[in-house]
Amino acid sequence: MTAHADATLTAESAESAAIAAAAATTAPAPAPAPAADRGAETTENPMRYIEPGRPTLVFNTTIAWLTRRGLSMWGSRVLAVRGRKSGEWRTTPVNLLTHEGAEYLVAPRGITQWVRNLRAADGGELRVGKRAQAFTYTEIADADKADILRAYLKRWKWEVGVFFDGVDASSSDEDLLRIAPGYPVFRIETRG
Repeated sequence: MTAHADATLTAESAESAAIAAAAATTAPAPAPAPAADRGAETTENPMRYIEPGRPTLVFNTTIAWLTRRGLSMWGSRVLAVRGRKSGEWRTTPVNLLTHEGAEYLVAPRGITQWVRNLRAADGGELRVGKRAQAFTYTEIADADKADILRAYLKRWKWEVGVFFDGVDASSSDEDLLRIAPGYPVFRIETRG
């Protein structure tokens, strides 16, 4: 084989590789699993985490912006907690639930970064405008979550129902307890 033929084959190989790489990056993503399959992965798995999509990010950004300016939307707060690795303050909008005289934070998307950071810290702050309320917390056992999850869904199903895989406020205690491991719940105890 001549040097010219080797160069031609090398160029063709490079072009083929480039086309294959482009096709791989533009190929459509596989179809999502059926809802029944997703439910089995997300609701009964205590390590479940649902990454926020674009609509959730836009909604959360808007709610956080309003809450930082002192406008609490349906009980919204900005949760501030120290990062478990960086030690820097991390913030995210949350819904503060008042149920039977106690206040709770529920993580509808599962083991989020704020949940991991809160578990590593001894507390945090709930903010509305310039007011910041320091708190400690107690994490609620799965067996005690049914009534709290039901109250949370009654209040915010329109916002977070998509994360509960068909379980709602009218679901049985059995269904709520079945999904409870995938939904961290914290009772908030304010400091001074």
